[in-house]
Amino acid sequence: MSTGVSCVSTRDTVMDAARKMASESVGALPICGEDGRLKGMLTDRDIVVKVLAQGKDPQTVSAGELMQGEAVTIGADDDAAEIMRTMAGHKVRRLPVIDGHDLVGVVAQADVARALDHPQVGQLMEALSND
Repeated sequence: MSTGVSCVSTRDTVMDAARKMASESVGALPICGEDGRLKGMLTDRDIVVKVLAQGKDPQTVSAGELMQGEAVTIGADDDAAEIMRTMAGHKVRRLPVIDGHDLVGVVAQADVARALDHPQVGQLMEALSND
């Protein structure tokens, strides 16, 4: 798990979020509301597919506009098997980690792969790659 994860605000522009992703060398950022609570995740793919490819202006589209439903999360004490089930079930490669209502980190596919044995890693990759 990566700790010390910074959020992008629902009001921040996609351009601001992209710059933050670049400066932090990450492909996704949690989206947090005014209350500091997790509202969703924004990925570099979201920016490309939902903004750039649609001809929208990343300087006027807000991160909040790209949120879709409730964020898929895991608990701070969930084990690798539960994380794998959640990732595979929701077809996500990154999961925000919540302790109570607080965002404490993000678990990426690579983090889980390092914690699993080789057959399980293959199962995770297959589950995330197939439609």
